[in-house]
Amino acid sequence: MKTHAIIPIFIPHKGCPHNCIFCNQKKITAHIAPVTADDVVETIETWLTTLSHVKTVEIAFYGGSFTAIPMEDQTAYLKIAKRYKDAGKVNKIHLSTRPDAINKEILDNLRAYGVDTIELGVQSFDDRVLKLSGRGHDSAIVYKSSKMIQDYGFELGIQLMIGLPGDSMETCIYSAKETVKIGPELARLYPTIVIEDTELFEQYKRGEYKPLSQDEAVERTKEMYKILQKAGINIIRVGLKSSDIINENGDIDGGTFHPAFRQLVEGAIAREKLESQLQAEAGVARRAELTGRAGTARSPFVQEEREKVDFFSNSRNFSNMIGNSGRNKEYFLENYRQYDILYRVDNGLKDGEYAVIIKNGD
Repeated sequence: MKTHAIIPIFIPHKGCPHNCIFCNQKKITAHIAPVTADDVVETIETWLTTLSHVKTVEIAFYGGSFTAIPMEDQTAYLKIAKRYKDAGKVNKIHLSTRPDAINKEILDNLRAYGVDTIELGVQSFDDRVLKLSGRGHDSAIVYKSSKMIQDYGFELGIQLMIGLPGDSMETCIYSAKETVKIGPELARLYPTIVIEDTELFEQYKRGEYKPLSQDEAVERTKEMYKILQKAGINIIRVGLKSSDIINENGDIDGGTFHPAFRQLVEGAIAREKLESQLQAEAGVARRAELTGRAGTARSPFVQEEREKVDFFSNSRNFSNMIGNSGRNKEYFLENYRQYDILYRVDNGLKDGEYAVIIKNGD
């Protein structure tokens, strides 16, 4: 049974003071009618009809920089959300905003209306990347806003983008490590998508920006994911959903968009763990085999059978062990032909934990 659900309320970008090079929502907002109180109520009521047995339900304001819209509009939306929370129909109120759209007055208002979670669209902690992306602020405001949010007792989320102009594996790792230093409860990791009607798209057409390949995006995201996961940060999303790419005229992504991008990343981590264990187990098995054969002559005409190997994960992580579209199975079949590998379930293993056993003919 589903235990958690989000009711998304899309708030157009009318309050955002900047035009980041990767974002086209300002242009789209010009063609979208403002979200009214009735629209918010209708959305919530529609979703609630499908969520009667869900343990935790959140109303989440997405799409724009919520705290950058006029205060009276923030309050109007929040009054509705609080009414549902006070009635026990939803459990939490969640919003996303910019790091430079946080101050004491804003946080006082959010607390008064029962907001639980504030996500900051940080994108990068590297000042050069922020400048090239047109963010309109440097990294110093991220640390200040994060501390204020935490001091007020809100749950903090940090969103990071991978592959922006000026970005590299090193700056991605730096951003992940700085996120850990701040200590948010939540994080999102998004590979950069090139969308039409953006400055980034124009740079792409002029040859000034080269999108990451899918493999590059997975590799960078994988390393960031491992850093955040090790620190105990809940990574609530990896990659964009197709519905997140809001565009009337189609989009171009340079290969980084994949509908199961999270599985690509988690599958790559699984493969890394499995391969490391396989190589370690093979070394132990080979040493034992050589010791047992000491002084024993072997016929050069005997063809050895493929060694049988079991890979284990729990049932929740089985698809990651196999890899998206079976790509991990293909990898091990191609690169470890000496093994006959069987993929099995062991629900005694924790999430993200894998085991490898070489049977040695048993």
